[in-house]
Amino acid sequence: MSNPGNNIEASRLLADLYRLREFGAYKTGVHRPTFSAEDIESRRWLAQRMREAGLDAHIDGIGNVLGRSPGSGRKLLLGSHLETQNHAGWLDGAMGVIYGLEVARTLGGGIDVAAWADEEGHYGSFLGSRSFIGELSDADVDASRNRYDAAPLRGALARCGLAGIPRDRCDPGRYVGYLEAHIEQADDLESRKLKLGVVTSIVGIRQFRIRVEGLQNHAGTTRMAIRRDAGLAAVKLAVAIDARFSKVCAERSVWTIGRMSLEPGALSVIPGGAEIGFQFRDADDLVLARFEATLEALVAETSAGPCTVALHNLSRSRPSVMDARFQEVIERAAEAHAPRLHQRMPSGAGHDAQILARVMPAGMLFVPSIGGVSHHWSEDTADEDIVLGCQVFTTAAADLLAA
Repeated sequence: MSNPGNNIEASRLLADLYRLREFGAYKTGVHRPTFSAEDIESRRWLAQRMREAGLDAHIDGIGNVLGRSPGSGRKLLLGSHLETQNHAGWLDGAMGVIYGLEVARTLGGGIDVAAWADEEGHYGSFLGSRSFIGELSDADVDASRNRYDAAPLRGALARCGLAGIPRDRCDPGRYVGYLEAHIEQADDLESRKLKLGVVTSIVGIRQFRIRVEGLQNHAGTTRMAIRRDAGLAAVKLAVAIDARFSKVCAERSVWTIGRMSLEPGALSVIPGGAEIGFQFRDADDLVLARFEATLEALVAETSAGPCTVALHNLSRSRPSVMDARFQEVIERAAEAHAPRLHQRMPSGAGHDAQILARVMPAGMLFVPSIGGVSHHWSEDTADEDIVLGCQVFTTAAADLLAA
């Protein structure tokens, strides 16, 4: 097969990534939360770069940047996201968007490019891609709040000048499918001395807030026998979760307590309240259901003690299998550019591709992350790996368009 990926301009690709890195630069990474001034500035910059590439580009009412290819015929949609986790990496999401832009410039037609809003979940996971496929209602937008300060999404959109602007809706008949590139965010490729990953599936994620209620009291005068220590109950529950989940997990299951807080948080006061932020992930719906049943049982067991516990679901996403033909095309492109330096692999992180896969064929390509680091400002990928990934991505896109 021919290798259209050899025609990309590596210097242009890297220059765009370096420029995008300047919006919200933090140490060697980026701090660009959804709908921050830096985020909106980056979206406007991207829309202009899309126009310069010959795409009809605009920002819709949820913050998606969409560049449409002119002309007739079905298109291939490429994309990822621009916003970052707080004080995080420069490539997470951004690389996939700029890959899409470079593919559009290289192939000269048939490519639409999208930067989806809030994949990182500052206001609600996958807001942009869910909106695009029609799974985000106006009521959902009204209810969405910033996870750090509870600021309403509607207010953020108004500050960004997006209030009243229509939200784009997908026309599945326009597209051959959706293709996304991303850093791996783990060390599997690097540890195996491989350069490329062909994604087979994307995990489902379920997130919960666990609220423990006890009785606030004096730490020096309250006897141990009568205490209702919410902090102690929360810690015991955390240990029990880890022990019980390890007995019902699958090979690639993961679970994380990402946040724990005690109230009032004073050394001389027995905590009267505690909160745990908890999530688990797996690519199998049955495993996810087993985890949730286990969590519910543990919460019930803990509530039988001196404190009461309430479980609140925050979000849930379904696992998604990537399209078989897309996997084959990406694998052929990887073999053409980097023989025997690729593998098929699942994604342990969520991506917009799992949302788009609900309405069209979808596929994903991974490139290595140095040291497996992600969601931290030290995240990085070698320039030569970035370029190789874009070459493979371009060849795969050309093959999918030609089919």
